[in-house]
Amino acid sequence: MTLYSTPSGMSRRHFLSHLAGASALAIPAIGFTNAMAANAKMLKKNQKAAIMLWMGGGPATIDIWDLKPGNPNGGPFKPIATTGDMQITEHMPLTAKQMKHLSIVRSLSTREADHNRGRYYMHTGYVPNPNVEHPGYGSVVAHELGPARKELEIPPFVSIGGGSVGPGFLGMTYAPFVVNSNGQVKDLAMGIDAGRVDSRMQLLASLETGFIRSGRGSSADEHAKVLDKTHDLMTSKQMDAFKTAGETQQTRDRYGNTGFGRGCLMARRLVEQGVPFVEVDLGGWDTHSGNFTALEKTKLPELDKAMSALVEDLAERGMLDTTAIIWMGEFGRTPRINGNAGRDHWARSWSAVVGGAGFKRGITVGKTNEDGTQVESEPYTSEDLMASVLHGLGISLDTRFTALNGRPMKIANGGKVIKELFA
Repeated sequence: MTLYSTPSGMSRRHFLSHLAGASALAIPAIGFTNAMAANAKMLKKNQKAAIMLWMGGGPATIDIWDLKPGNPNGGPFKPIATTGDMQITEHMPLTAKQMKHLSIVRSLSTREADHNRGRYYMHTGYVPNPNVEHPGYGSVVAHELGPARKELEIPPFVSIGGGSVGPGFLGMTYAPFVVNSNGQVKDLAMGIDAGRVDSRMQLLASLETGFIRSGRGSSADEHAKVLDKTHDLMTSKQMDAFKTAGETQQTRDRYGNTGFGRGCLMARRLVEQGVPFVEVDLGGWDTHSGNFTALEKTKLPELDKAMSALVEDLAERGMLDTTAIIWMGEFGRTPRINGNAGRDHWARSWSAVVGGAGFKRGITVGKTNEDGTQVESEPYTSEDLMASVLHGLGISLDTRFTALNGRPMKIANGGKVIKELFA
């Protein structure tokens, strides 16, 4: 489990380690009951949510969403028609059928071409700063939408297949709850009966109360909140949402028998249950060599199957109007093809994909020049993309946070809405 520490150095693993030997978080391998399905329908009604498909490593968007056929920078892939007003790579034929539900922003021009810095910047809208830890997408959305969902017992921010950027100054209540693609949580013991769980939780509660009363600072309160949430988590039937085995074989086959496929299916189940933000990780896009072979043989087939199934499934269930989809990595890759048939890091001109939740669909926004080296239209930043997603979710861009040092912080770092994406 990836760690994200509070400013005092107290980590999520530290919180949860107190429960080792006392956890019943062996999530039952069963699907929704009829009652749960009804509850899920109630929860999702008019409730906005977001699913981020995170492409760790920096995908070559010039070979996926903004091809340059006939140009020396273009590479061997051919563009194909879609159900939207755009062409995409021939190696995403299933997604091409779903592009009527999605839109491409082809004019991202961002400022960080280092993996760690780019990951932080694209998740938060801020460049890394040693004096403040900014909250990521998931924590911001969970903070703004989660408290109103009183029926929700599971965490409001779930990260599947890898860690995400943490809650920063918003606190551990909004940290990502990290699971693998089988819905399993690392570092928690399993199989302890409910009676032993309750007795140990009572002991922990008494210890926490004494610690808080001793005036040891805000970290003790944060600690207690996480313990309370964890107890609710252990006893909640909503945890069944993590188990994709409850779906039909046909549905599981539709998403693909891969970690990313199961993660996307789990994301749909979690949003259906009322979770405001889910991130699904698909890494391996750092293609400095063998870019075209990697994309054609492994990365794009896995992405195509799962992403197309997710979009189609959300649309069929009437969930796309309230669920935002964001596809992106930390940057794109160089238009120039290097000597190893690869592409290197590139942040000057690249693409992201969005859909659902108020976005116009089936369109492209912005353009790059004929060889992909420059944005020819208005350039957009991480801040602008984040502001647009939050706007689509109905979150006010006038929102201000206060960092732990007392400094006011604008949501999405004051980014502007990409107007072309909205009616």
